[in-house]
Amino acid sequence: MELTVGITGASGSIYAHRTLIHLAASGVVERINLIMSESALLVARVELGADLRDADARKVNEWLGLSEDSKLIHFHRLNNMAATPSSGSHAQVGMIIVPCSMGTLGAIASGAGTNLIHRAADVTLKEGRKLVIVPRETPYNAIHLENMLKLAHAGARILPASPGFYHRPQSIEALVDHLVFRILDQFGIPHSKATEWKGTREQTGERVTVEGD
Repeated sequence: MELTVGITGASGSIYAHRTLIHLAASGVVERINLIMSESALLVARVELGADLRDADARKVNEWLGLSEDSKLIHFHRLNNMAATPSSGSHAQVGMIIVPCSMGTLGAIASGAGTNLIHRAADVTLKEGRKLVIVPRETPYNAIHLENMLKLAHAGARILPASPGFYHRPQSIEALVDHLVFRILDQFGIPHSKATEWKGTREQTGERVTVEGD
């Protein structure tokens, strides 16, 4: 399986980091085309202490805890419009933008993309492949909502960074992973079932959680 991951400058670098880690650990993803905006590099430094300036595949491998010679990550410069994700003739299953800024959301919704993330998303939609967009903003204004609706009509899956709490997360990582697993579900990528909802049953008038309580 090959897919593209775009990381933009919205707050929430940890979502991108954990998504890449779980994709790498899935055993089914053979290639990740990674594209990061300049703002994403800044936010990763502020939020995670990750210095990815002048990043390349080797530096990203180190960030993700992969071996130096891992061939999983193919790092593409934001202005490289000749990179493989810019062409529909390059087959892959789809694209994830995590986190997605409102600026990137608007550019994709308008069809007036100016960088490789925008172009790769446009290609994903036009080829009928799965585009998963993870917006991280609050509150949403009417423009944000209209752009999300426009992209949903175009075939994108809007998956806001809104993790659940029913699995009783005991750490930020567990909270983030809940959302990451939902992203992976969109592509049928295997992962831990630690945050999966187990259902409830009625017993003597009380609501009782079954398994994973």
